[in-house]
Amino acid sequence: MRLRALLETEALGLRLLGGEDELDRTVRGVMTTDLRDPSRYLTGGELVLTGLAWRRNSADSEPFVRILASAGVAGLAAGEAELGDVPDDLVSACRRNRLPLFAVNEDVAFATITEYVVRQVSGERAGDLAAVVDRHRRLMTSGPAGGGPDVVLDLLTTDLDLRAWVLSPTGRQIAGAGEPLAPGVCATLAGEHLAAVRTGRRGPHRISIQGITYSLFPIRGAGRAPGGPGARDVRESVLSDWLLAVEADAGDWPAERLDLLQGVTQLIAVERDRRDAARTVRRRLAQEVLELVQTGAAPAEIAARLRVAAPVLLPGLGTAPHWQVVVARVDWDGGDIPGGPVAQSLLEEILVDPSVSGPEPSDRIAVAHAGDEAIALVPLPALPGEPGEEKGGPERALHADELLSAVREPLQAGLADDGRITLGVSAAVHSAEGLRGALEEARHARRVAAARPGRVCAAGHHELASHVLLLPFVPDDVRRAFTARLLDPLRDYDRRHRAELIPTLEAFLDCDGSWTRCATRLHLHVNTLRYRVGRIEQLTGRDLSRLEDKLDFFLALRMS
Repeated sequence: MRLRALLETEALGLRLLGGEDELDRTVRGVMTTDLRDPSRYLTGGELVLTGLAWRRNSADSEPFVRILASAGVAGLAAGEAELGDVPDDLVSACRRNRLPLFAVNEDVAFATITEYVVRQVSGERAGDLAAVVDRHRRLMTSGPAGGGPDVVLDLLTTDLDLRAWVLSPTGRQIAGAGEPLAPGVCATLAGEHLAAVRTGRRGPHRISIQGITYSLFPIRGAGRAPGGPGARDVRESVLSDWLLAVEADAGDWPAERLDLLQGVTQLIAVERDRRDAARTVRRRLAQEVLELVQTGAAPAEIAARLRVAAPVLLPGLGTAPHWQVVVARVDWDGGDIPGGPVAQSLLEEILVDPSVSGPEPSDRIAVAHAGDEAIALVPLPALPGEPGEEKGGPERALHADELLSAVREPLQAGLADDGRITLGVSAAVHSAEGLRGALEEARHARRVAAARPGRVCAAGHHELASHVLLLPFVPDDVRRAFTARLLDPLRDYDRRHRAELIPTLEAFLDCDGSWTRCATRLHLHVNTLRYRVGRIEQLTGRDLSRLEDKLDFFLALRMS
């Protein structure tokens, strides 16, 4: 908007005191100040409002006006409520520095002028940005992408003063304008978004974190809009769709601005779909290697496919990598939602370091899916040295507990009360001969994770001790009956008498039945410990001096 438009708006109560030839200047914002030097808060194009509290005498006007002129402000409006008429020395200083000067009637609040300018400027910027977004959308749907999500977010920042970030469903930052969000904030935003989607709430979803309000907009690819053409069950995409987080409260936005942000999400969705298409090669490589491994192909044939895969997944790698296999499965109650594609998209995201921004890191992982399972072939660069486990071990092997620790909160929100993800991780292998064993190891680790309670569970190769190997094959009802028979009498007794029999039993087994070590650990007299163990034996009919009974208690505690 132009300065002239402000002067022509009677409700603003502005009277021109100088600068008739400068009224076509563009106003890009408004700022109220009574600082003697407000330069650090000025970016140019503002209408500056002042109550003149900075002025102590006539000598103060010239330095103040020079600061404004040097900053490139559009004009100055001085209130008459404090001093009555605007001082002549300020009028003269503005004339010398060619700065338009207005007097503000004492009956008009600065807030009235501020609200008017912000409303007009935002409307104009939104219209300009809408045209830019529309042009980018047409270009991107008919040709190569034009810079990715960051370019679109920069437009939001420069044209609408909105800070925004694109987040994955696990809370990893894909793109952002300005300072990155803290990982904890990202996880909370992603969890709130997924919970809102699962409960069917219409977006944008709003959440306040540490006094800052964020509005969350879903970013859906082609055919994913609920209720639209080709709409699918929300569970098919809720764990793979991105979201746009905007630092603003969209609750009172006009329909035009909401439509604009929807256009931005569609623009980013085009980038998302392009990235998914680019993953086709990596997915096909993983599928080919997986089929060779599962059909018992010769190691030489598998090694040849790995040599093809390595440069694609790790360009520029000078040495043959080690490999790990990760198996994931997503199960929904009712079993009517295909779990393989969901697990595939989710595993591609989980295997990326959550502290790494941008979409590119996830393009270094090959994931295939077979039935309801997703299987990832993860390359690990070898350390310098001779081949072998000792000198040429992997630089950074994956650990099951670390993979899910950073993403557990948002995933639990997306799984709600009818979904579950289980994940298994193999040890690293350095040759094609080891891949078949690694695949079976990862699958069995996943079955171990599935035997545990909880919506998000993982297990690694190091957990596959002899007793753990047996547990996944024991039916759930048998496990429940076994643990109830041994432990429920102790839990009931603890509940009634606060006797701590369960903790005592755990410590006694952990100390290999040593009375002295167990009493020391629990800070008990040995006679007190003997009394508690005797009570355990009395309640369960077992004898803790017998190896068979010790083993039964050990397994019951592990399965509970």
